[in-house]
Amino acid sequence: MRIVVTGVNGQVATSLKERGKGCADIVALGRPHLDLADRDSVISAFEATPCEVIVSAAAYTAVDKAERELGQAMRINADGAAHVAEAAARLGVPILHLSTDYVFDGAGEQPYCESDPTNPVGAYGRSKLAGESRVLATQPNCAILRTAWVYSPFGANFVRTMLRQGETREEVGVVADQHGNPTSALDIADALLVIAARIASDASPVLRGVFHMTGRGDATWADLAEATFAAAERHGRKAVRVRRICTADYPTAAKRPANSRLDNSKLLRTYGVILPDWRPSLSGCVDRLLSTT
Repeated sequence: MRIVVTGVNGQVATSLKERGKGCADIVALGRPHLDLADRDSVISAFEATPCEVIVSAAAYTAVDKAERELGQAMRINADGAAHVAEAAARLGVPILHLSTDYVFDGAGEQPYCESDPTNPVGAYGRSKLAGESRVLATQPNCAILRTAWVYSPFGANFVRTMLRQGETREEVGVVADQHGNPTSALDIADALLVIAARIASDASPVLRGVFHMTGRGDATWADLAEATFAAAERHGRKAVRVRRICTADYPTAAKRPANSRLDNSKLLRTYGVILPDWRPSLSGCVDRLLSTT
């Protein structure tokens, strides 16, 4: 199976290229050959790269910067998503589009289901929700996959930031009143390979639509930081204390959902896919990062 994924150096694209070895031909498209904001660029790039499934992973992800660059966020996350979906429709192939927990306001007390009302509180979330709508309208042969708190051995992410700070600091203040599901990009890649094979071979409507896909188990950012430092200690790194702070103690331009937890039961019922618990996945990620330093 040939899968084309948008984004060359992104966490998911890089993970998909690694995990797909031996079971799929993974082709990553990005600049300068593909510019999500340029429809003609997107259509031309995909027409020159035939495939069985498209994974739409590239996005504008600067959450705080989006508050002052809503137009740019919309051009990439909404218009760009629609351009990729149009390319999928023209090629007659399904599209797996990655979205985010930020489509919810985070005010609920339970993990969010796909049927729960969306209500993004920031520009980034609004742009991603608009992208979902554009993809569904442009290429109904799709699966929207909402994920959250993504980390990996690749690119910029929270885990790598904590490890870097731990090199020079004895204590790090980390928010402890936001709850979510830490999710390994490598686990996302494994799931995408299963979902891609199924959706490409089965026309059942139940396989299409919106799904949640995050690591099992929930945590706060402080929990994730503590687990990261504990894993680092096993590699001989010095102990780093986590000072648990409130969201109000760490002001940001964009409001973060207090509850980002997602219910993944629909994905399990439909595809038989459930991502691993975040703890062993995190440990493996830290092992990889520190074994190369």
